[in-house]
Amino acid sequence: MKMKMIALAAATTMLTIGPVAAKEWKQVRIAVEGAYPPYSWTTTEGELKGFDIDMANALCEQMQVKCTLVTQEWDGMIPSLLARKFDAIVASMSITEERRLKVDFTDKYYQISSRFVAKKGTEFNFEPDGLKGKSVGVQGSSTHEKYVADNFEGVDIKRYGSPENAFLDLISGRVDLVFNNIPAIESGLLEKQNGDDFDFTGPLITDKKWFGEGVGIAVRKRDDELREKFNGAIKAIRSKGIYQQIQDKYFEFDIYGG
Repeated sequence: MKMKMIALAAATTMLTIGPVAAKEWKQVRIAVEGAYPPYSWTTTEGELKGFDIDMANALCEQMQVKCTLVTQEWDGMIPSLLARKFDAIVASMSITEERRLKVDFTDKYYQISSRFVAKKGTEFNFEPDGLKGKSVGVQGSSTHEKYVADNFEGVDIKRYGSPENAFLDLISGRVDLVFNNIPAIESGLLEKQNGDDFDFTGPLITDKKWFGEGVGIAVRKRDDELREKFNGAIKAIRSKGIYQQIQDKYFEFDIYGG
């Protein structure tokens, strides 16, 4: 009898409480890198600029939420998201199956090819053993690092905290090649001083196994409401032409991809 009374009380309590209300998301903390032009960079005055920054602000305005941008080094992005230091990542993060084990992603908000860059006049063999003994600069904990590690034998992978440092070592001759996405190479190296001495080399690389379905916004698992708010906002700013306006500030081609 006593057990029946306890069970009845528990059931009554559950009915009284009802389902847990979904979070309204009036405020959202967004992680950005601030060190990956043209997607994001920090000016000498400490102001954040770039495609990802403008995208984050436009999406927040569309969602009618107050957003705070938080700068975060790349290799700490996902751990800090899971530790609830912020609520979403807008930092050119590729949607991959490996990352999906830890976080959820929105639909893509852009998709771009990657390529190697090297000093003009140098030739390389991009077969699996063709870069043996060569040094390749990549951003640490990135899809670019994983691609090089998985596809080339005997290559010396140099890991950097930012693409800028990798480009500096390429200029100084401390690495033979750098691997990154095309706009990052153009903005960070080819359009800068000494950029005329370097050029793209090798094939365009878009392999879905390593670079996924494009670049998306990462959120914690079970934050479904926030993910769907972002998805709705991505569609809305594209249909309103806002996405096109932001894209045209930084790129001369369709970055959204097919």
